[in-house]
Amino acid sequence: MTKLFSPIDFKNVSLKNRIVMAPMCMYSCRDEDGKITPFHVTHYTSRAVGQVGLIMLEATAVQPEGRISPQDLGIWNDEQVEGLTDLNKQIHHYGSKSSIQLAHAGRKAQLDSTIYAPTAKAFSESYKTPKEMSLEDIEETIEAFKNASKRSKQANFDIIELHAAHGYLINQFLSPLTNLREDNYGGSRENRYRFLEEIINAVKQEWDGPLFVRISTDEYADGGNSLNDFLYYASRMRDQGIDLIDCSSGGIVPATISTYPGYQLSRCETIRKEINIQTGAVGLITRGVQAEEIIQNERADLVFLARELLRDPYWPRTAAVELNEKLPAPKQYERGW
Repeated sequence: MTKLFSPIDFKNVSLKNRIVMAPMCMYSCRDEDGKITPFHVTHYTSRAVGQVGLIMLEATAVQPEGRISPQDLGIWNDEQVEGLTDLNKQIHHYGSKSSIQLAHAGRKAQLDSTIYAPTAKAFSESYKTPKEMSLEDIEETIEAFKNASKRSKQANFDIIELHAAHGYLINQFLSPLTNLREDNYGGSRENRYRFLEEIINAVKQEWDGPLFVRISTDEYADGGNSLNDFLYYASRMRDQGIDLIDCSSGGIVPATISTYPGYQLSRCETIRKEINIQTGAVGLITRGVQAEEIIQNERADLVFLARELLRDPYWPRTAAVELNEKLPAPKQYERGW
């Protein structure tokens, strides 16, 4: 068996292979209510039918003001749990595990209401200026992540991922480019980590399952976090019991990024080896042989596929054919698999 299609365990959760559907915003909620729609059910379940090991939902807001757009999924109230529970029944029926990415957009929220950030500094001229968060605002947001994790458990998710990448709120606290605070949440990297540290502690009060964190491992800007800073953050997360770091990049400030197949992989590999923590690789991973090389050579433990799974919901089968791997078919598809 190829390594890509071998199982892997995280605490009490066993994934049947190393293929993950990366979180991708769909901007498809109706009436700004943050609830699951028929589109979401079809979108995610089809990838489970396609034999993806872990289906990770898009960034799901823990507070209404934390949405990237009014059409984002939400988990800030109990009414949103029923749709998420029903979706998980479908995903689990086809043998995949499910994950939810808990998120807050911070200053990148494109909403008519007040938006919040560690510092009152807009992302760009086309974005509105956020309100600097008070200590009470910070406490309320940490509590929102805690409550969202409780609802995630009620909805029967297998894994939670915290979104600390792409310039959203947690990332804004981590970065010296966006965190200009002079209190205990700003200044030194120890202080900049405090917000994420307290969110992790709060979430673990309600959640005892596997916990991932997505970070941007390169900020593509002078004065931003260095690789040594990210290694420090990774070591702190490891010590807090985080099971895997999902290694993406960019998004904290406007930047031009030169992309190529696996362009984010080197820092993912460095974090894995130097910090001794499991990692997930993402970024223009398109072919089975490419994904197998990453897993076989222990450069990462999971591969996260985004656009490629939009193009091909049955990518695991495509990869299996390329790798001469026999992949079990859903019973209904055996004749054509």
